[in-house]
Amino acid sequence: MKYLTNASMDFPTLLRRVAAFLLTMGIFALVLMFSVLLFSVILTVGTVAWGYLWWKTREQRKQMLKHPPGGQIIEGEVIRETEFREEK
Repeated sequence: MKYLTNASMDFPTLLRRVAAFLLTMGIFALVLMFSVLLFSVILTVGTVAWGYLWWKTREQRKQMLKHPPGGQIIEGEVIRETEFREEK
């Protein structure tokens, strides 16, 4: 087995350093581009999902605004207590 000594180490030349720097910056640029693309896709899908849910629930929101609050809700059924007076 060989032992590493300081004399056997290859120090990177200026050309290797520049190439490593350029390669690192290229990889960083690619990662940045894909992250921006992924963020825009997630934002678009979220906006479309929110719009779909908003559109599908518009009738329920209109009905809730028409009826005054009050009564009691039990398992999805509305029970309104009203006073009934018989006229004599």
